[in-house]
Amino acid sequence: MTPEEIAEINPEALLCDGFDDAIIGIAERINLGPVVAYSVEKIINIMMTRDEMSYEDAYEYFDYNIRGAWVGEYTPIFITTEIWT
Repeated sequence: MTPEEIAEINPEALLCDGFDDAIIGIAERINLGPVVAYSVEKIINIMMTRDEMSYEDAYEYFDYNIRGAWVGEYTPIFITTEIWT
């Protein structure tokens, strides 16, 4: 799903800059949405590759600066599909 397709569904949906390849779809539930759904694993992999971060640094950055940011009603959600050990 591209940012353009998302804008057609919800022009107010917020995106995480630089992480279009981590978009896995749109999520909705009562009183929420539609909002952009991102893969946590894909975000971490992007930072490890693009920014040459270790897993630990990428996860810490993601957890504090991305997942931890509330920017309003259309803040994206982040879905974990793999458990990394």
